[in-house]
Amino acid sequence: MTAEQISPALRDWVDAQLAAGQSARVLFRAMLDSGWSRAVAQAALDSGGTGGAGFPVGCTDPAEPRLPGLPAWADHRGRITVEGHPVDILVRCEWPRLVVLGGFLSPDECEGLISEARARLRPSETVVGDTGGSEVNAARTSEGMFFARGESPLCHRIEARVAALLNWPVSHGEGLQVLRYAPGAQYRPHHDYFDPDLPGTNRILQRGGQRVGTLVMYLNTPEAGGATTFPDAGLTVHAVAGHAVFFAYDRPDPGTRTLHGGAPVRAGEKWVATKWLREGPFA
Repeated sequence: MTAEQISPALRDWVDAQLAAGQSARVLFRAMLDSGWSRAVAQAALDSGGTGGAGFPVGCTDPAEPRLPGLPAWADHRGRITVEGHPVDILVRCEWPRLVVLGGFLSPDECEGLISEARARLRPSETVVGDTGGSEVNAARTSEGMFFARGESPLCHRIEARVAALLNWPVSHGEGLQVLRYAPGAQYRPHHDYFDPDLPGTNRILQRGGQRVGTLVMYLNTPEAGGATTFPDAGLTVHAVAGHAVFFAYDRPDPGTRTLHGGAPVRAGEKWVATKWLREGPFA
């Protein structure tokens, strides 16, 4: 279903509701409740002047949940300072809601995370399954481990920097996950939000609600390969030690264009640390 296939009556209704100040999120839910499919509801909103994303970019409607991100998703240029640490804004995108950060971690911090994580690595082919538990997933071929939130002074410092940069409380984030990809290892394209249609999602959401943002931090520079790809956006972010990519998603829906994957490592190895942000306090 494309915007061109939406009936004039539905398009006129969407335009009228938006012009009256109605929230795009409320309209989306109303269409779903009325029996429209997600694809039709998304296309109708896309045709109604919502910036091509189904929801207005930079929406300040107080009824809409806040999203983590740079303050007001401002048009930052060059270098900013976060918790005394300089960070470069290299790329900023509105759809998907994404920013590439240069020098988010120092060389010592990258090496420190690798050192603290190395002895605890385990095969990480498991992901959250349909029932809310862990299951094997052949799409993921890496080794990984989780730190408890604030487990070490280094974790505490990085988490405080993430919170300050993205204006999101430390309490609303999962602990850092560190992954190591050997040559040939990859993570096929996937979404980080929890699929609301799976039976195990309600159980997962009891701990902090839905995921709303992801920060991937590169701890080394692979000899070849290992980029983070965003197929729906036609975007590739190369893995460079100290750099990071952040992306937010205001709803658990492919329309956020946050489908992403870790391309195969062709030579050397790839180390990353990932921070997932939740709607509410994660415990």
